[in-house]
Formats: sequence, C-alpha cells, structure tokens
Amino acid sequence: QVQLVESGGGLVQPGGSLRLFCAASGILFRFYVMDWYCQAPGKQRELVASISSGGTTNYADSVKGRFTISRDNAKNTVYLQMNSLKPEDTAVYYCHTVRQTQHYWGRGTQVTVSS
Repeated sequence: QVQLVESGGGLVQPGGSLRLFCAASGILFRFYVMDWYCQAPGKQRELVASISSGGTTNYADSVKGRFTISRDNAKNTVYLQMNSLKPEDTAVYYCHTVRQTQHYWGRGTQVTVSS
C-alpha cells in the first residue's frame, strides 16, 4: 500500500522560507519520479516541481530560482525548499507519484504566505 505523508507547511510572512517534507512508503522509493503539486482556492491543482530517480529536476516557471526539490533515497523522503515566498504561493501542497499507471497523492499540507 503506497502512502505519501506531507508535513512542514504553515504560516509565513512574504519573503520567508519553508521546507516541506514528504515521507513515502509502500514503493521502492529510489526508482520513482516524485512531484510536488499545489492547489490554491478556486484553482486547479498544478505541478510545482518534480525530481527523477536520477535526480533530474524540473520546475514551474513561477517558482524557478526560489524553490528547490530534492530527495533522500535512504530516508524515502522528498523535500521542497521554498524561499522568497510570495502571497500567491499560498496553497495546499501535495506530494505525488505514479506506480504502474496508478496515481498516488498525499493529503496535503497548507502553506499560507501573509503578513
């Protein structure tokens, strides 16, 4: 049974930083692409960043230069370091992976950027 559990969200002022964590279980973690998505109120869920099994990363244009995705295969964990946060980054952030065409999502962690 695949489980993804996010943590690390919270309330932060504009310009601040947060680090999100996603702990994975039920998969051979090191072989899988891992993604972070976000969903703001009234908007569709969208891809923020992804990291391949080999460590290749991709980012949405809106977060390039501010966010960094990384992974620790020994800990079955993927991270999202979020710097220079803006109010428009406010959203629920979800961890995601695909195994054998099945999509798996965590429950999400809320990030609120406000003064």
